Amino acid sequence: MKLTITVVYTIEYVIDFAKHYGFTKCKKCFNLKTGREIKQVLKSNCIGYNINTKFYSLFKLRNHLVKPKKEDCPF
Repeated sequence: MKLTITVVYTIEYVIDFAKHYGFTKCKKCFNLKTGREIKQVLKSNCIGYNINTKFYSLFKLRNHLVKPKKEDCPF
């Protein structure tokens, strides 16, 4: 017997310089192209994320968070 559990996250914010990274209401960061969760990193007593192989602190990322644009779907 196989048991399958599916979790659905809603993206609330995307990063303006990297549109394929998004944050959820529960403060998790995801790569939207691959669907993988990005881990928080502690570097020099600074908490942040590695976005496009470069480290960004949470303080710097807050200025770049924008609401995602709604795209018209013809279906």
